[in-house]
Amino acid sequence: MKYMLFVLAGACCFGLLGTFVKKAYETGFNVGDVVGSQNLFGVAMLWLLVLVTAKSAKRSEASQTAHVTWRQALVLMTVGTTTGLTGMLYYSALQYIPSSFAIILLFQFTWMGILLEAVVERKRPGTRTVLSIIVLFAGILMASGYVGGSHKGVSLIGISLGLLSAVTYTLFIWFSGRTAKHVAPINRSAIMLSGSFILAMLVFPPHFIIDGSLYKGLLPWGLLLALFGIVIPPLFYAIGVPRVGGGLASILSAVELPMAVMMSYVVLNENVGWLQWLGVGITMCGIALPQIMKRSSFKVSESYKA
Repeated sequence: MKYMLFVLAGACCFGLLGTFVKKAYETGFNVGDVVGSQNLFGVAMLWLLVLVTAKSAKRSEASQTAHVTWRQALVLMTVGTTTGLTGMLYYSALQYIPSSFAIILLFQFTWMGILLEAVVERKRPGTRTVLSIIVLFAGILMASGYVGGSHKGVSLIGISLGLLSAVTYTLFIWFSGRTAKHVAPINRSAIMLSGSFILAMLVFPPHFIIDGSLYKGLLPWGLLLALFGIVIPPLFYAIGVPRVGGGLASILSAVELPMAVMMSYVVLNENVGWLQWLGVGITMCGIALPQIMKRSSFKVSESYKA
């Protein structure tokens, strides 16, 4: 349960990002400013945490970084590019399509993660997992506002970017729990996100550093996006995903959608109908369903043995 809570908390942080990005766009900044500042401040925060924990930790704990070879570091940085790509693709999609539609495209990772696990590990999804995916998909459709909504004339570019963000998010969840497990989570996160930072700087040169954007209102949004998008989620995922598995982590990560809907309603004052709130409730049920069924079967089994 403890490691499941880490994954849930990380997903909730991701759910805040869409609201922050929309606010940054309203202020007049573009996707390059948003992605660049997020990665710059995020990597700076992570390496600062690495230095602080290394000084305060015992020598045996701090020595974990010494076992990281250059090859492992390069692999971790490559894995980190998947979360960087997710942000770039999703933030770019928000410029072409409504946020409610972008969310439903991003949340295709819920079944992509299960499919990836089934293909790679040749592991057929269990009954609990299949039922949970069905419930989750129904809840996601309703909570996104797509059911009963109007999405005519949606940009094909936006759709493509949204689906690609789901693919890269699936890869991030999958690989984050399978790469250099012996390395301390904070160090793994710092190395991984360094890869994301390098990619972001190559795709979006950091003009915001010299053109005065930071002092014109970009700084607070960059810091918020860095904290809730770069620092906390990868760290929590690095702790939780190896213990709960990629398939269950994909299901638990669906909590991001209810968080995004609530933030849109409270902060952006968007109109959220009863159907969307019902979808939020169904999504939460889908998240809890595997554990409820697992506990129920365990109790039945114990009663049978008694």
